[in-house]
Amino acid sequence: MLFVVMGKPKAASTGKERIARRVSWEYPVGMRMVAEYWPMSTEVAVIAVAEADNVASIMKAIVDWDDVFDLTVVPAMTAEQGLEMAKQMQAGPAA
Repeated sequence: MLFVVMGKPKAASTGKERIARRVSWEYPVGMRMVAEYWPMSTEVAVIAVAEADNVASIMKAIVDWDDVFDLTVVPAMTAEQGLEMAKQMQAGPAA
């Protein structure tokens, strides 16, 4: 399943601290990075799109970073998946 993770930096952390940690940090087993962005914003400093086999790997990533980020994690789907689901919904129930 896909998840989008958005991280707002906590005031007590610094960009240097977060970058130094990210250089050596790897996504937990069972979680695969699809994309990771570092917006030039004070509101959101990181947006990650990741696939996860189970919620445990997502929780591990949260625990690794919750001291320096306020994290929001939401399940997601690709646009292609969403469009396919929309087509199925429009078609109605099968007879």
